[in-house]
Amino acid sequence: MIGYLTGKILEKNPPEILLEVGGIGYEILCPMSTFYKISDKSNISLHTHFHVKEDAQTLYGFISKDEKILFRELIRVNGVGPKVALAILSHLDIASLMNAIANEDDVLLSKTPGIGKKTAQKLIVELKDRLEKLELSSANNQKISMHSNTNPNTQKASAALQALGFKIKESEKMLNAISDNSLSTEELIRQALQNK
Repeated sequence: MIGYLTGKILEKNPPEILLEVGGIGYEILCPMSTFYKISDKSNISLHTHFHVKEDAQTLYGFISKDEKILFRELIRVNGVGPKVALAILSHLDIASLMNAIANEDDVLLSKTPGIGKKTAQKLIVELKDRLEKLELSSANNQKISMHSNTNPNTQKASAALQALGFKIKESEKMLNAISDNSLSTEELIRQALQNK
């Protein structure tokens, strides 16, 4: 319904902005990431999501289209409403959220206020496949990907770590923390054990 607004900021009271557009003041709830990016600007453009419930009509605003897309994916998860989705986007930036879901990092997700371990696990289960299909681009137009590690030796290193007694998820998490894709299997194992 209302998908995009450009106007002058009249008031900032996190998480709410009062934005004047054509003489009308819109109350818009925004994640903290948006507040950090607008800092001292007086005129801004926001991608918006208009949410209607029985007892309220609320406008949510995002500085980037990617944040809006992720917000919409988050509120599709059963048990996650707009306020929780806003808290998640305030706590984690886009790349961190995508990586947390790709690496099944429920500990990081559950550090968000209002998210317990069960909700974090539900987010991972419901969003992992959906987020892989999303076409997001960061501010410098690079595609943000859920696939973090492309080293061909990663599978061998993971098998070796499992032979040492680590669970599959543990070994994947340890290996995903390594960004150098040119390491040998032995070097991967050594660094993974240091990352533990």
